[in-house]
Amino acid sequence: MRDQNRSLDKPEWWKNAVIYQIYPRSFYDTDGDGVGDLRGICDKLPYVADLGVEAVWLSPVFASPMVDFGYDISDYCAIDPVFGTMADFDAVLEKVHRLGLKLILDLVPNHTSSAHPWFLDSCRSRTSDSRDWYLWRDPAPDGGPPNNWLSVFGGSGWEFDGETEQYYYHTFLASQPDLNWRNPKVRNAIKQVMRFWFAKGVDGFRIDALWYLLKDDQFRNNPINPDYREGQPPDYRLLPLYTTDLPEVHDVIADLRRVSDEFSDRLLIGEVYLPPAKLVAYYGKDLEGVHLPFNFSLLEAPWHARTLAALIDEYEGALPPGSWPNWVLGNHDRPRIASRVGEAQARVAAMLLLTLRGTPTLYYGDELGMRMAQIPAHRVRDPLELNVPGLGLGRDGSRSPMPWSSELYAGFSTTEPWCPLIDDWALTNVSRLESDPASMLSLHRSLLQLRKENSALVAGSYEPLLASGDILLYMRRDAMSWVLVALNFGAQPEVVELSEFAGRILLSTYSDRSGENAEGQIFIRAHEGLVVLRSETFTSKTR
Repeated sequence: MRDQNRSLDKPEWWKNAVIYQIYPRSFYDTDGDGVGDLRGICDKLPYVADLGVEAVWLSPVFASPMVDFGYDISDYCAIDPVFGTMADFDAVLEKVHRLGLKLILDLVPNHTSSAHPWFLDSCRSRTSDSRDWYLWRDPAPDGGPPNNWLSVFGGSGWEFDGETEQYYYHTFLASQPDLNWRNPKVRNAIKQVMRFWFAKGVDGFRIDALWYLLKDDQFRNNPINPDYREGQPPDYRLLPLYTTDLPEVHDVIADLRRVSDEFSDRLLIGEVYLPPAKLVAYYGKDLEGVHLPFNFSLLEAPWHARTLAALIDEYEGALPPGSWPNWVLGNHDRPRIASRVGEAQARVAAMLLLTLRGTPTLYYGDELGMRMAQIPAHRVRDPLELNVPGLGLGRDGSRSPMPWSSELYAGFSTTEPWCPLIDDWALTNVSRLESDPASMLSLHRSLLQLRKENSALVAGSYEPLLASGDILLYMRRDAMSWVLVALNFGAQPEVVELSEFAGRILLSTYSDRSGENAEGQIFIRAHEGLVVLRSETFTSKTR
């Protein structure tokens, strides 16, 4: 049953929102230990609110041994001392709401830390109360792992426990044993965790590794991947037929959704790395799944207009009726967009992200144009890079501390940060960029302000327009206005012919053409994006 407390004529807040992801270790350090903390987040929330976003998502701040920096949880209802106290969290939550924002937390239900009391009890004996809370199996006849399932972090996904002489399964690190989601007690325990935070006033969860929750109940071997090539992530050697995206997972997700519906206006986001045709299944039957299965298409797509146009069309065409789209350009697991496509195209990417139909997620520092930090071998902290070095999988570079100023340690801390700063922090920092009207930060603020001023950019339809070469054209339209978005993904200027079109440029990615008239044709410079407000009758030719 859907929440009866929400007015039927009130749009869900997340449909109008831009979500801002904060990696807490790297946002702002107030206690001088080189690690960001909750008090630091609280201090910098006015910056986030002034940026123009509507919601803040925090990567995990729960109690953890920090082997995987918070994605190995030892207590789902406690704050880790490295980040502060529960009182510090309550202060963040109160300030978020006072500033008119929403707060989203990371929920990590696929696995716990091996230091979690549930797992410690599970290891005591084969008959312990929590034994069936995890995935235990006898060795294969030769004494080896029960099957060929692999870990995302390299090697077998099975770890032998000498005390009870069985193996337990871990999708990620051996210190992150997978929970058994076929056990109703596990489901109920995680649902109680959700209720705990919802009762505090948290506005939603981003659910980690959602498509991994269920594994094959027969523990069959995964098939060999015939397309695997050396240099790819080690788990790509197999097709994860029996370890991801099982049909039964949607019943589990619907169960979690029912918990969120017990509360008013709560949001569930799912981390799901799947192509659109499979991704959209996570909206659930009759939209009873997560509200937003994360759409990561832009994270790794070839950066060309025609490729991106086809990608957008595919995603829009796959969406179930009544569902709401979303877009992600960066996160804590993938390379920074400015490093991937370059500084000029990072501006175009920002305009793309914030003008497509749906809810965008903005990763902290991308609004500054932060690039990947260079991580010397002796400073590597990411367990993925430590386990499988040399493949370019390390995530430390995308988790570099936020540069606030040109002061020592970029104003992030009074001591050396836990992770190296970006090389150009003295130039790429908030203090310097916020005073420059042509900076990347100013561009983001302008884009976010445009969303507030033009309802078509938030709730309007998406209408692709005919274009050639490396130009992407689309219209966002509602009853109030028509807005044209023209993006040049190429290194050459172009002239876009639009018969019977007349409009006024609202914003250029170069921040220098606002108010310029555009009629019949639009000149667009190399690596430029434009947002143009239609002012007269326009006959469009859709793709």
